[in-house]
Amino acid sequence: MSSAKAPFAVPPNAQGVALRRLGLVGKYQGGGSFDGLQQVAELAMRHGAEVVLDADTAAHWPQAQWPSQPLSELARACDAVLVVGGDGTMLGAGRALAACGVPVIGINHGRLGFITDIALDDVAQTLVPMLQGAYETESRPLMQATVWRQDACVFEATTLNDVVVYRGGASGMVELTVHVGERFLARQRADGLIVASPTGSTAYALSAGGPILHPSIAGWVLVPIAPHTLSNRPIVLPASETVTIEVVAARDAHAHFDMQRLTSLQVGDRVCVQASQHALQLLHPQGWSYFDTLRRKLHWNEGVV
Repeated sequence: MSSAKAPFAVPPNAQGVALRRLGLVGKYQGGGSFDGLQQVAELAMRHGAEVVLDADTAAHWPQAQWPSQPLSELARACDAVLVVGGDGTMLGAGRALAACGVPVIGINHGRLGFITDIALDDVAQTLVPMLQGAYETESRPLMQATVWRQDACVFEATTLNDVVVYRGGASGMVELTVHVGERFLARQRADGLIVASPTGSTAYALSAGGPILHPSIAGWVLVPIAPHTLSNRPIVLPASETVTIEVVAARDAHAHFDMQRLTSLQVGDRVCVQASQHALQLLHPQGWSYFDTLRRKLHWNEGVV
């Protein structure tokens, strides 16, 4: 039996490159995360790092004391980007940063924090070793989604979590057909259908009864939302195939992408989901484990003596 480690992470004792120039992205909606940003920026600078703010974050933070750049320029100039906020902040920043190839560190200043996995209260003891090169790397795949109306592409988006086709605000279900590659899979009546990446398997798909996929699995999960036929169950599909969802019947249908972009759908529209050419590179503290994250976030050890 081979003892080789999974390809998505470096060996735990490997030493990475020191991080000297850091980008900083924060949540600025709904009160923002400016106290957390201040704490992280000052900590990094005390340990010899240079800090550059994302321009949108800086525009909403009048007290910011650091230079700023647009996110795409910042990504090209920095060794890593720190995202301070919740998973929603990471989703927005992660899609843009994945295309730039810059590694990202998530610092949780939100609620659940599956992908912003460093707690703000622990940042002093956790971040400093990472700045010196003590970190592990992980690659998270992205999806590329397109909406086709007859022979024209009318909408496209890159997603980190999921693509969801659903019934919108109207009563009644949507009727959908699903193809995987060139092969017909199913015709379903439901409130909707989720196509989730391994990252998104702990988001909406989990709430709808889907399985959790380990990030190293090259696949995604198809999860019906309140299906009319109870035998319509979640299924794990290979990420090498294109999943095509066609709207057969609906009073009102929509598609949303990471819960952050939205488009309306018409009968006959096809939503096609395939693997993106980009992946988000995450940095974690040495000793990080995905299973530790699941236990902590889902409280699996509660009541265990």
